[in-house]
Amino acid sequence: MIRFFERLVDPYVAYPELDAPPRRLWPFLRDYTRPFRRVFALTGFTSVLVGAVELSLIWYIGRIVDFLDHGTPATVWQQHGGELLFAAALVLLVRPALGAVSTMLIHNAILPNLGALVRWRAHRHVLRQSIGWFENDFAGRIANRITQTPMATSDVVFHLFDAVAFAVTMLIGSGVVLSGTDPRLVLPLVIWLVLYLALIRWTLRRAGPASKAASDARSAVLGRVVDAYTNIHSVKLFAHHDTEIGYAREVIEQARDKIRTEMRIISRMDIMLTVLNGALIVSVTGWALALWFQGAASVGMVAAATALVLRLNNMTYWIMWATTALVQALGIVSEGMETITAPVTLVDKPDAKPLALTQGRIDIREVRHHYGRGSGGLDGVSLTVQPGEKIGLVGRSGAGKSTLVKLLLRFYDTEAGQILIDGQDIASVTQESLRRNIGMVQQDSSLLHRSVRENILYGRPEASEAEVAAAAERAAADFIPDLQDAEGRTGYDARVGERGVKLSGGQRQRIALARVILKDAPILVLDEATSALDSEIEAAIQDTLYGLMEGKTVIAIAHRLSTIAHMDRIVVLDDGRVAEEGTHAELLARGGLYARLWNRQSGGFLGTEPAEEAAE
Repeated sequence: MIRFFERLVDPYVAYPELDAPPRRLWPFLRDYTRPFRRVFALTGFTSVLVGAVELSLIWYIGRIVDFLDHGTPATVWQQHGGELLFAAALVLLVRPALGAVSTMLIHNAILPNLGALVRWRAHRHVLRQSIGWFENDFAGRIANRITQTPMATSDVVFHLFDAVAFAVTMLIGSGVVLSGTDPRLVLPLVIWLVLYLALIRWTLRRAGPASKAASDARSAVLGRVVDAYTNIHSVKLFAHHDTEIGYAREVIEQARDKIRTEMRIISRMDIMLTVLNGALIVSVTGWALALWFQGAASVGMVAAATALVLRLNNMTYWIMWATTALVQALGIVSEGMETITAPVTLVDKPDAKPLALTQGRIDIREVRHHYGRGSGGLDGVSLTVQPGEKIGLVGRSGAGKSTLVKLLLRFYDTEAGQILIDGQDIASVTQESLRRNIGMVQQDSSLLHRSVRENILYGRPEASEAEVAAAAERAAADFIPDLQDAEGRTGYDARVGERGVKLSGGQRQRIALARVILKDAPILVLDEATSALDSEIEAAIQDTLYGLMEGKTVIAIAHRLSTIAHMDRIVVLDDGRVAEEGTHAELLARGGLYARLWNRQSGGFLGTEPAEEAAE
């Protein structure tokens, strides 16, 4: 039975992906909960029925009291025995059945599936964001919002059905029961209800913003803490333990202050509610007793009215707490929406087609990109890389080398100019097809916290075990069979740790290289590909790289100029422009910037340039 309810909604049902999802709260919730509409309707209906049954029990207790007050045991059983047995059957069978259906709808059909749906769609949306978007936020804060928002969304739905629907039924039903006895009994209830709704409104207006502020503060704490953990090597290396403690304490104190503000609101609400409920109990029970003294009400009516207001008294605390929890959950959802509804700005064009790579020619035409700052980056770069040509890209720090590569991969869109591959503007092809045709080995190749095999297969998931082993062999990754992680997994099954921290820099680089070898893309970008290797391993890897370059269009960034001296052509960038280009010999003979960089190298690296020549 439970499995039936669990399968009522598929959280992974197909849906239209929007580049700009709704950024207002209720449209956002309406969009995300669309697959649950029928289940929500059924849940609301059963919640109302459960509330009606509970109210009927209170009314029936009053009726039983009247039976007992007006008759003897023999006459009561003779006149009402069948009715009492029927009522008992309803309590034993119908009430549990309704409660079970209501419980399974909320706890089995809605909560697990809704949390999974929000988490799944939020993660899909965030993964579509550009590299620049991720660079402008803490990974910890992004992850916190992705984690908190689904739970908060589930809490919103839970409180709406478990508390609000039930409470509305009880309040309306209480008015009906009391008015059926004496319409005057409804007056204290109406006055109390008006004051109660005013208290709820007062609480919501303050608790909502306070809850969002507290949620923001908690995310800031997580962001700073995760930042310290992610960079724990730097923290230890520079002995900044106390600095990080102080840095975290600053946001922890800010979070404490926001949470205190939120709790003050709740405390005031609780005190005012206690006063209101006391007035409700005294007014309704007192009025019922007054009617009894006057002979206008039965003992059963007094008992029912008293039981009803006592039930309302207990329920109002629950409703107020549920309402407060609802507002807190809405605050968390609102804070999470800042991340999971952020518009995706770097998108494929509606008519984008896969890149049809035939030769591998790259044309860069008057490209400008300054990251929106007006300076830095690239300023009017034009460059053509012929099919199969291997060029080296050099220049001082800040000259624009990495920017050019990021634009080629379309991690950013150019602010002006075009980049074409085989005559196709990369802004007009799908990003996935573009990056599938470009292999890249970076200076700092981080790995996924997965097995060695999974990291290498990231280059081509459908590759066979033999192809994985061959790629690892070509990358001189002969250390893999000796690896073992903390759980006892060995070789290709060993986990490498977050960002590959369990491996040395050289080992990470060789696994990253094996990944690119397995990918076998027709365009290859090398960004200081051997910088993390010692001289002996580098010499072995260089032969592999030369073999890997065969038949490919290659762009190699290097600070160690000796590694790119053999390239077909060397392009020198300076201050975002192409300063020189030619072969190694031609550039040395010219005696320009490249020749100065070559002459000033120490140990194979670029030296420090005079201040007047510095890029930026």
